[in-house]
Amino acid sequence: MNTILNISPVPHVRDRWTTRFIMRAVILSLVPATVVGIAMNGLHAFYVVLCSVATAVLTEFIFDYFAEKPDTWLDGSAVVTGLMLALTLPPSVPLFIPILGSVFAILVVKCCFGGLGKNFVNPALAARCFLLISFGTLMTTYAVDGVSSATPVAMLMEGKAVNVTKMFLGVPNDVIGSSTACMLLGGLVLWAMDIIHGEICFSVLASFALFVGIFGGQGFDPKFLAAHICGGGVVMGAFFMASDYATSPVSKLGQMVYGIIIGVLGGLFRLKSGASDSFSYSIIIGNLFVPLIDMFVYPKPFAYTKKGIASRSGAVQAKKSVKDLVPRPVLVLTVIALIAGAALSGVYAMTKDTIDAQKWAANAASFQAVLPDAVSFESDPAADKALEELDGAVYGTAFGRATIKQVVAGKDESGSLVGHAISVTSADGFDGNVTLSVGIDSSGTVTGISFTELNETPGMGMRVDEPAFKDQFNGKSVAKFTMNKAGGSTADNEIDSVSGASTTSGAVINAVNAALDFYQSVVKGAM
Repeated sequence: MNTILNISPVPHVRDRWTTRFIMRAVILSLVPATVVGIAMNGLHAFYVVLCSVATAVLTEFIFDYFAEKPDTWLDGSAVVTGLMLALTLPPSVPLFIPILGSVFAILVVKCCFGGLGKNFVNPALAARCFLLISFGTLMTTYAVDGVSSATPVAMLMEGKAVNVTKMFLGVPNDVIGSSTACMLLGGLVLWAMDIIHGEICFSVLASFALFVGIFGGQGFDPKFLAAHICGGGVVMGAFFMASDYATSPVSKLGQMVYGIIIGVLGGLFRLKSGASDSFSYSIIIGNLFVPLIDMFVYPKPFAYTKKGIASRSGAVQAKKSVKDLVPRPVLVLTVIALIAGAALSGVYAMTKDTIDAQKWAANAASFQAVLPDAVSFESDPAADKALEELDGAVYGTAFGRATIKQVVAGKDESGSLVGHAISVTSADGFDGNVTLSVGIDSSGTVTGISFTELNETPGMGMRVDEPAFKDQFNGKSVAKFTMNKAGGSTADNEIDSVSGASTTSGAVINAVNAALDFYQSVVKGAM
């Protein structure tokens, strides 16, 4: 009998489950959410998933080939990354978005840091954050049957009612993987198989719910908490993103601390930030805390007493200076950030008055364009009071994401009232905010519109600034305008959309309608 012991360097295999088996289990657990997402959102959602997964696998294959590394793309991790990224994307995004995101996730976040297990943040989430920063409008435009609308979480943040049942089941109007029921089912299966750690998943959900319950303004209302948990990728983040082996702590206590950090940050971003889908950032930040957690939160070593652990850890920490505990690059980046922040603050303070003066000049020119008979503009007390009560919130529920920015009364040389100019911003533009001034005379007739912020696609969305579109509003006295995509409108309340730019056209029409409604309900009502 051969009694020779085989000695090998760590890590030692201590489980029968291989990487390939775990990745296949994760893929299968994501299949229900993927199927429901495609069924709910249509064929384009399938193309998004296909492009994301195929690009992820192809990118890792090409990297392995040129870097002369083993064929790591066969372990299934690239499929998992591509699939998870696709499920976090809106179903209507152009196909270059998942392609670019998968290349970034695999090549930059994974391969450039040494491959599977060596990445310091979750590749799919890092790619999603990269896309959110680079293509903010495309990543936050959710369309159903070609009509843009706000996500359930965005509506919830605006104080509007949402259907929790639909959010739980995953109806359209969110990301592809919006089915909380399917995500929860897949996550619980992985937890039951001990593939993911319950300490992470449940501490994320519990701390998030607790934070929202305490600071959300509605207490621990079950429907309110359920709506927040079912939206914004909270369940997917807790079970599939935060639980990534490479980017989560080792010890059980460390995993709970890590989960609490993510949950609290997720609640903070949800309640206090302007973005409805900011849970991704809380997990990325949590990933960055992992080395620190593993340094200070560790399990009790075998055969050590509490006194021995305390004395040993104290002796070790005593030998380490702050310079040893905090890596030098972190110190350097902190100093650079402080200097840059101070410099930017100084520049802003010096130029703030100039910037405000330029903004007022631009608004004044816009007001003059829509009220040409006015020679002076004054504030309107009733409008100012209403704007103060709105406090920058979205105006009404029938005008998309339109906000009333400013209202002034235009007067002629004799001091008589000519009309009102109302500045409105719509966040529903295809490539960003659309801000315009709407002129309304004393009889309630629209005298014109003028843009002060328009960053739409040249040759398409930018065509709303052409007379052929803008002049359709002039001289019309209606309660509300509607968009006509077919063209050839004859009714006063119909506006022909710009061909190929119905999203931008709709944003402008919603902004004008918001101005008309504000004029009728606030300004005219106070006269």
